[in-house]
Amino acid sequence: MFLCWSAKGGSGTTVVSAALALVLTRRAPTLLIDLAGDAPAALGLAEPSGPGVAEWLASPTADAAALLRLSVDATDALRVIPRGSGNIPGDARWGDLARALDGHGQVVVDAGTGVPPAALLSAATHTLLVTRPCYLALRRAVASGIQPTGIVVVGEPGRALNSDDIERSLHAPVVAELQYDPAVARAVDAGLLASRLPRSLAHSLKAAA
Repeated sequence: MFLCWSAKGGSGTTVVSAALALVLTRRAPTLLIDLAGDAPAALGLAEPSGPGVAEWLASPTADAAALLRLSVDATDALRVIPRGSGNIPGDARWGDLARALDGHGQVVVDAGTGVPPAALLSAATHTLLVTRPCYLALRRAVASGIQPTGIVVVGEPGRALNSDDIERSLHAPVVAELQYDPAVARAVDAGLLASRLPRSLAHSLKAAA
C-alpha cells in the first residue's frame, strides 16, 4: 500500500497519487482509494453518482466485497474507489478499511491534506509526503509528527529551498522530484491523464513506485 498525503493544500497530492497508480499498473493491476474526492476528475472519469468509500466507512456492516463493488474502471489495469458524497464520521472504520485492502495487491491511497488516519499509516508499506519546497508546508509537515518513508517534491521555480533542505527538515529521503511541466496541467485539464500520462511525470515517479 502506498499512502500519499500532504501537510498543506495545493501540493498536488491527487495528481501524484493518480499518476503513481498509473505507473504501478505497468507491473500489476492497481486499486486507487480516493479519500480527497478529486481522483475521478483528475483521471478524466465521469463524476461518480453512487456511494463511495465515505458511505462504506459509515456503514457498520459493509465488508471487503462491498468495498470492491464500489470501484470504477479508469483503465484496464486501474480501478478507482471514489470518495462518495457522504461525510466521513469521526469514528470511521479505518482499521476495517485497512484490513479490507490487505491482500488486494497494489493499492494507492490518496489521503488528501492533513494527518492521515493512524490505522492507514500503520498498514501502509510506503507513506509518501507530497510537498512543495515551501517553508510553511514543511513547517506543517514537521508539526504533524509523522515520519514518511519518502517525500515527493513538486518543484516551483524560484524557491530558495531544495531537496537537501527538505530531507534534513523531515529526516526522510526525497524519492521523486517533479519539475514544472505544462504537459501535466494540460493532461489533467483535458481529462487525458489516464490515457496519456505525460512522460516526464511517469519517469519522475518510477523511483517512488
